[in-house]
Amino acid sequence: MSITRINSGSAYEPKIGYSRAVVADGWVMVSGTTGNDHASMTTPECITDQCALALGHIADALEKAGATFADVVRVNYILPDRNDFEPCWPLLRAAFGENPPAATMIEAGLIDPAMKIEMEVTARLA
Repeated sequence: MSITRINSGSAYEPKIGYSRAVVADGWVMVSGTTGNDHASMTTPECITDQCALALGHIADALEKAGATFADVVRVNYILPDRNDFEPCWPLLRAAFGENPPAATMIEAGLIDPAMKIEMEVTARLA
């Protein structure tokens, strides 16, 4: 079995010791991804801006792995405040379109108090 590790350029990856995504045996596992701007290492205040950035980071990782949102079979959402989840729904619906994955939303603290959403996905390569 070959394993491919995908990095995104986030300063957290080498600091903590993880990859943005790992491809193994036809599966793509994307690490928990926040709406942090990797270039500036800043986090926007608005939940929907953070959600859009996180989805963009996930889309990039999936593309590097040879997958898209249509290949995602599982998503976990982690938010410090569950009330921030509903404003993200239109963005999530747009990302997954006609291929909604199994999903769980968990309310929990994140690594930085400025972060309002973290998402991790698992996709299956065709």
